[in-house]
Amino acid sequence: MISRRPLILAGLALPMAAQAQDIGSTPRPLRIGVTAGPHAQVMEKVREIAARDGFAIRITEFQDYIQPNVALAAGDLDANSYQHQPFLDQQVRDRRLALVALGKTLVFPMGLYSRKHRSLADVPQGGRIAIPNDPTNGGRALVLLAANGAFTLREGADFRATVADITGNPRRLRVVELEAAQLPRILDEVEAAAINSNFAIQASLNPVRDSIAIESADSPYANLIVVRQQDRDAPWARRLLAVYQTQEVKDFVTATFQGAVVPAF
Repeated sequence: MISRRPLILAGLALPMAAQAQDIGSTPRPLRIGVTAGPHAQVMEKVREIAARDGFAIRITEFQDYIQPNVALAAGDLDANSYQHQPFLDQQVRDRRLALVALGKTLVFPMGLYSRKHRSLADVPQGGRIAIPNDPTNGGRALVLLAANGAFTLREGADFRATVADITGNPRRLRVVELEAAQLPRILDEVEAAAINSNFAIQASLNPVRDSIAIESADSPYANLIVVRQQDRDAPWARRLLAVYQTQEVKDFVTATFQGAVVPAF
């Protein structure tokens, strides 16, 4: 669902000629879609840095993983920043979207959280464990669970795994698939939940401090800035990536999230 209160940059007094050069023929700010939480926080920092050089950015927050790509493909956004490469690849295939990655941004290690247990080993026979219901993050959660002894997956299973790939489940754990953004809200109703860190942080859960299991620091799921294929070489796109991948943004991420979010550049 798109937030009806997008974050708008104050003071867009950028000369029209400079705007037209950055965005194309339309004299307006660059429109960036993000998911609420850390992605929005970091993009606000990027916007602050860009504004010093007369580069105007407007941020729109979304509450799910699908609409930011739909809006970008439709031309309602110029770029988005919230997804990793496996998810983008899946969306491009399934929805036939002409979108490409511009560059890497952040890694959000997925964590397993529980309000009832201190370890995955404590989850009882037949316990329910919730995971994201989108194909790539669901598979990612299954791999995390298997790596921590919940069950076994078929040999070679990766982020594309589904519950059908569970080959051994001696405790008969039940996997519940729900929309990723909903997972923090149902922690009291399940034994544990595998939650993407952007949603965990938004719910005041720190992956480093609060999770009972977490992906390793070398997680391959680096998030991206994504644009339409026709814009991948546009001057404004290169400029946006350069502003994002500055030491100032890296320092902001490190200081703000204390290891729960890791710069991937």
